[in-house]
Amino acid sequence: MQIISSIGTLLEQQADTYLIFMMEEGFEESGDNVTHLLNTAMDGQLQAIVDAGDFTGKQESTLILYSQNSDIMAQRIIVVGLGMVENFTADIAKRCVAVGMKKARDLKAEVVATVTLGRDILEAVDSARCVAEGALLGLYQYRGQKADNIPENDLSTIKIVSYDDDMTPVDAGIHLGRAFGEGAILTRDLVNLPPNICTPEFMGQQARQMAEQVGLSIQVLGKQQMQALKMGALLAVARGSDTPPRFIIMEYNADKSSDYQTVVLIGKGVTFDTGGYSLKSRDGMVTMKGDMGGGGAVIGAMKTIAMLDLPIHVVGLVPAADNRVSGNAYLPQEVITASNGKTIEIISTDAEGRLLLADALVYAKRFEPDAVIDIATLTGSSVVALGTQASSLFCNDDNLAERIQQVGEGMRERVWRMPLYGEYFKAIESDTADMRNSAGRTSGVGSSAIFLKQFVEFDHWAHIDMAGLGSNAPQHDNPYIPGKTATGYGARLLAEYVRQLTV
Repeated sequence: MQIISSIGTLLEQQADTYLIFMMEEGFEESGDNVTHLLNTAMDGQLQAIVDAGDFTGKQESTLILYSQNSDIMAQRIIVVGLGMVENFTADIAKRCVAVGMKKARDLKAEVVATVTLGRDILEAVDSARCVAEGALLGLYQYRGQKADNIPENDLSTIKIVSYDDDMTPVDAGIHLGRAFGEGAILTRDLVNLPPNICTPEFMGQQARQMAEQVGLSIQVLGKQQMQALKMGALLAVARGSDTPPRFIIMEYNADKSSDYQTVVLIGKGVTFDTGGYSLKSRDGMVTMKGDMGGGGAVIGAMKTIAMLDLPIHVVGLVPAADNRVSGNAYLPQEVITASNGKTIEIISTDAEGRLLLADALVYAKRFEPDAVIDIATLTGSSVVALGTQASSLFCNDDNLAERIQQVGEGMRERVWRMPLYGEYFKAIESDTADMRNSAGRTSGVGSSAIFLKQFVEFDHWAHIDMAGLGSNAPQHDNPYIPGKTATGYGARLLAEYVRQLTV
């Protein structure tokens, strides 16, 4: 689907559908001249509907109009309500765009002409970004491995018309929106794939293909290379699987690492989690193809960052492995050694994600980062604590935590800061090793974060536990989040955090 800027007024656009927006306060207060022009061309039909109370501009409400006036080239006009001016945000703009575009697709539209919205609230570049991002995310469809894998009624073209003659801000906004949309879509696709396809090796291949497309440096390490790095924690998890592990290293602006600040993003890449010998229940195992959601988020974020050409050095690390049961699988009460020499007593083989992250955190030190953020579907305890509206955030730096929380709120990928008490370590003390990998169900989310902290040698580190937010739409009322498949959570959050460091 192409998204382009277009010169002229909306009424001059060749399209089968016009998409316009109206605030709840009505025409005058919204300052939306396009609405007035269309209303005039339709002999006051829209005003009559508003006066009758049949359309109020309530957020995400829709109205479909048809006109016989030859001055209106489109077959139909879709009007979407933006709600009250004082409540309007960029996220609401994306939601309303998604509602309108999905309605257009349902009506089998092929070419939609629309306008920048929130004229008096959003800058043109931000408005155009909302249109492009909201459209891409809202129109996403995943049909998987169905024999008739043909998207239904896909739009071919979206034209965005600016109120002003200068289309430069609109083009810049389209590029921004496409970068964020495509990054999140890549994450969704990876999380949606079944585990017999999305293996650690496949993740490495997809990361390499993406890196070559957008100009990232990339290495994909195999088992022998990980052995040379003494990544005993990651390799222990991988032992039970016939599918070999991978350690994916993506780097943006690698040649400018000494000139720019460095951010390292780390994502857990467990492509399927049986729980190992601490076997999950039948129902608990069903969603575990999504246990690589953190890794998928980092791959998607790296695509967005590279597309934006930002003046910053960013490294994306994805430790990827299966957690299976076999004669060679690691066992409870084993003691393993991570790459920093610390020993870990295995209490639960189902607490495997933190083992992958441990070796990745140690590896991150070599980049001398200014900030490190890891993201993972780590514990069900995070869902117990916060439900499915926010991820748990643990952080050793107040400024970093505040920035991530603000970005998450703005992107509607929320995080909530949790305490990182030193006393949590008591729960993972071991008689036979430096620490245990699990403290049991009653200390889950805090003890998992304090476990990771044992491998952190950075002043600015954050851990995001995104359990419960990676798929099946916890934000079920959000029109740009799919209802039954992967949400793409984390990709836009991480990319926007990095982008805001440069603006």
